[in-house]
Amino acid sequence: MAMDIKQVGPAFAGEVTGIDLRLPLDAKQVVFVEAGMDEFAVLVFRNQPITDAQQLEFSNNFGQIESSEGGNPTSKLHNRRLRVDMADVSNLNEKQEVFERFDRRRLFNLGNRLWHSDSAFRATPAKYSLLSARHVPKNGPNTEYADMRAAYDALEGWMKEEVEDLICEHSLMHSRGALGFTDFSNEELETMKPVLQALVRTHPANRRKSLFLASHAGSILDWPVAEARIFLRDLIEHATQPQFVYAHRWAVNDLVMWDNRQTMHRVRGFRGEEQHRDVRRTTIAGDGPTTRQRA
Repeated sequence: MAMDIKQVGPAFAGEVTGIDLRLPLDAKQVVFVEAGMDEFAVLVFRNQPITDAQQLEFSNNFGQIESSEGGNPTSKLHNRRLRVDMADVSNLNEKQEVFERFDRRRLFNLGNRLWHSDSAFRATPAKYSLLSARHVPKNGPNTEYADMRAAYDALEGWMKEEVEDLICEHSLMHSRGALGFTDFSNEELETMKPVLQALVRTHPANRRKSLFLASHAGSILDWPVAEARIFLRDLIEHATQPQFVYAHRWAVNDLVMWDNRQTMHRVRGFRGEEQHRDVRRTTIAGDGPTTRQRA
């Protein structure tokens, strides 16, 4: 079958056919996928019953795989369910049992329901994320993606001038603190030190500008905190209007790949959280900081 990408939902999501992720990709296929990512920013691969090893092999075509250490500082190495180069965004503990309601790992992961960009809390934020659905509940949840390029394009001229050179401070402490999750150990706080990120990014391939927003952003350099937070909240409301959003309804063996430099996303809540949800993410590290890090 010839490789093809068909638009699904708004213009920035595409469904890929003609590629079997269980098999090694050749150079032509890698170029095809990267070009698709540059154009669409979200790619959907259906019916891909892959193993962890096959997901890692596919991911390695697009850069260095980021370690998941620090992504959920409440998880320790001894109670990990997956290897360290895969981020576990499931609702399962190391015994393959659904988290209990007050499990700290579950409470921390509730932050994934906030709009965010993966690893925006790291000095070098993520390039791509690749999420494979191994088991999904009958009632969802969907994952929603917002096109930060279209959101930037829709800003009025004066607002584009306002955001152009702004630098934000990102930290997991802010996104989780917004949910009332503040009970961190000193060791956990050490992993969540704030980093600086540019609010406007230019994509290296297509040269389109986009907003770099996330629930991790808690302040803007040289702004009063209250003013910065309401400004960022207004921007997120603007960027997540329905015309900018694609909602993916998961099926078993879906793999969705997205560009964190051009999108923001969130998982939705779902009825029947006693059903287990097994989804595994590999994350491709970015090329470097979005701005020079200052003390």
